[in-house]
Amino acid sequence: MPLKRTPLFDIHCAAGAKMVDFGGWEMPLHYGSQIEEHLAVRVDCGMFDVSHMRVLDVAGAASLAFLQRLLANDAGRLVPGKALYSCMLRADGGVIDDLIVYRMPDGAPVPYRIVVNAGTADGDVAWMRQVLAETGCDAQVVERTDLALIAVQGPRAPERLTRAVPRLAPVFERLAAFTAEPADDWFVARTGYTGEDGFEIALPAPQAADLWQALAAAGVRPCGLGARDTLRLEAGMNLYGSDMDTTVTPLESGLAWTVDLRGARAFVGRAALERQAAAGGLRQLLGLRLEGRGVLRSHQAVATALGTGEVTSGTFSPSLGYSIALARLPADVKPGDIVTVALRGGPAAAIVCRLPFVRNGKAHDAFS
Repeated sequence: MPLKRTPLFDIHCAAGAKMVDFGGWEMPLHYGSQIEEHLAVRVDCGMFDVSHMRVLDVAGAASLAFLQRLLANDAGRLVPGKALYSCMLRADGGVIDDLIVYRMPDGAPVPYRIVVNAGTADGDVAWMRQVLAETGCDAQVVERTDLALIAVQGPRAPERLTRAVPRLAPVFERLAAFTAEPADDWFVARTGYTGEDGFEIALPAPQAADLWQALAAAGVRPCGLGARDTLRLEAGMNLYGSDMDTTVTPLESGLAWTVDLRGARAFVGRAALERQAAAGGLRQLLGLRLEGRGVLRSHQAVATALGTGEVTSGTFSPSLGYSIALARLPADVKPGDIVTVALRGGPAAAIVCRLPFVRNGKAHDAFS
């Protein structure tokens, strides 16, 4: 089956990007230097083509009732213009996907918008429609394949976006973190996946190339999937398929804060999470810092004084200058503990860390 391509494919190729297969999409890995792209986002501004992700609109009178059944987090807390991060679960509590849901302004054509991961998008839509059928809610899930999505991330993102798109300067200025609003036929959200300030812009696909070129002219550096991954790992953000999937729950994935158990809302997977929480002894997702040479990678075994764990994703940190990882570890392992990781070249010591490693361009005190 041929790989799918975003509306920016030709621009990536013209810029000399190294293109790779990413979940069935032909996407840029880097444009020459993954490390330089990473550091540009930490100190200035970079842009990512994330048009492979799926934008979904939720319409209908019972849209909120549907989301309250579908999501582990409480969409009822959303006011117009706000965004919410949540997991979508199976009945056994396994994570089908993590996503962001936006409450649209009053009077908008649809009340909610969702952005889901590319690799899970088809299954996500099928699951949503199954839940709709089971609940009988008056709601519809509409796939917005007509839209492209560009993420502009870094401390100078507002400044450089204003230079590239002056007409939207008031939007960039007034949006707070995790808020969004339509701007004509664009949708601008102050969200991202790098641990830095930034925006994600959904716009009609035919307009994506012009925006990309305007951003480049304003000094925004094109960045590929490689930098996106090292940035999100430094920021302690989960990657679906590595740090969580259908075999684990949010409670074992550092995402208990996204699960709302306060009210009586019967979301899919709630009963399983309550049983798991009551049983105790939950594994936890924590950080690791490698103490010597080498690189931490996913699936490496971790030996602790309290049992075994596993690296879920790891890399060399361009911002910190050493290797870091996320790891699922036994209950009661604590930041500051020394553990042993099975590297390719033999066992190596690592120190357990709190997350994130880096946020807003600064390293955190990860051991207290």
